[in-house]
Amino acid sequence: MARDLLESGIPPIWIGGEISNLTLASSGHAYFSLKDGGAQVRCVMFRHKVSALPFRPKEGMQVELRGQVTLYEARGDFQINVGEMRSAGLGRLFEAFERLKAKLQAEGLFDTGRKRELPSHPAAIGIVTSPAAAALRDVASTLRRRMPGIPLILYPAQVQGEGSAQQIARAIQQAGERREVDVLIVCRGGGSIEDLWSFNEEIVARAMAACPIPTVSGVGHETDFTICDFVADRRAPTPTAAAELVSPNREHLAIQLEQTRRALERALSRLLTDKAQQLDFLGRRLVHPGLKLQAQRERLDALSRRLSQRVNGAFEQSRWRLQLAGSKLSRHQPDLARLAQAMQQRQARLERAKDRLLERRQQQLAQLSATLAAFNPEAVLARGYAIVQKQDGQAVKNPAELRNHEKVTLRLAEGSTEARIEHPQGAQPELPF
Repeated sequence: MARDLLESGIPPIWIGGEISNLTLASSGHAYFSLKDGGAQVRCVMFRHKVSALPFRPKEGMQVELRGQVTLYEARGDFQINVGEMRSAGLGRLFEAFERLKAKLQAEGLFDTGRKRELPSHPAAIGIVTSPAAAALRDVASTLRRRMPGIPLILYPAQVQGEGSAQQIARAIQQAGERREVDVLIVCRGGGSIEDLWSFNEEIVARAMAACPIPTVSGVGHETDFTICDFVADRRAPTPTAAAELVSPNREHLAIQLEQTRRALERALSRLLTDKAQQLDFLGRRLVHPGLKLQAQRERLDALSRRLSQRVNGAFEQSRWRLQLAGSKLSRHQPDLARLAQAMQQRQARLERAKDRLLERRQQQLAQLSATLAAFNPEAVLARGYAIVQKQDGQAVKNPAELRNHEKVTLRLAEGSTEARIEHPQGAQPELPF
């Protein structure tokens, strides 16, 4: 009951003091007292928490810890179950971290709207780190594995210790001024908060914010966070992950290329099949000019026969009328001499009408023949013209249909020949495929 009251009534708290009476048990648990000038309290830190510490607790060490107030019921001891521990000096660093983070966030340096997209296929990649850093080897080996053809440019800088923040900021500014890379990685390996503190300095944050090149922060391990992570366009949990973010995977690209090639091959095969069927269909519809001329000649012969029949019919009808008039004349015994003269005159008019009708029909026939001859392609070719045909046999109607250096066939009156299209300088450009 007392333990439940303590744990439910007092939330986890931060306290500071000196480690005393430290015992590191074989089980991995740590037992100690935390004391200051006026009091002390018993503490326990279990193995999985101790193993996660970036340092080894020592007797007399000044620390700050966060834990749950509880009661060890077996002995009735009041104690703190420790969940987190840090060196006493880290409290000031965390306060400085939070103050700078709040300041830059208020200025908008962390806004997602100012984050830039990373290039999918960078021509060159820049790295800001120490030449001796293991992070550089990790990044370089990852990039060689994923895309060895991308050149790497190192902008060296000390990444730990006094003056390192200024060197990192100058290296970022130099990369932005030289503009010889498409993306910039700022990285180093893991370490304590003091080791990574250069990347929490305001000068480095502002240099990254002002950099005209997209930036990736790969500082420390996955659980480490720095101000650079919030300012950068992308944050990577490790330097290796940063290299994977900025580089395409050549194996994936090869797979995509093969898939694209196969898709293109299938599409081209379907296109060729469709065009072959279309060509067969058009070929069946295509009629040779000679056959068209033969059909027009037959139609002209039919029209001539119909014209002759109509003329003969009109002549026979007039003859029949003449005979009918003669029989009427003979029945009524007319004036034969006068009627004979009238008949001769009518016959003369009939002959003239027949001649005029025949002449008109012949003129119409001549006009039709001339029109037919005018539309005869062979006659046009005989006057010196030529038909320009593409390689597929299609006649060209517009120069825009021709590409520069394209081969064509010139069909003439007495044969054909090959030619190549040469557009003059400044003339119509080649059409795209």
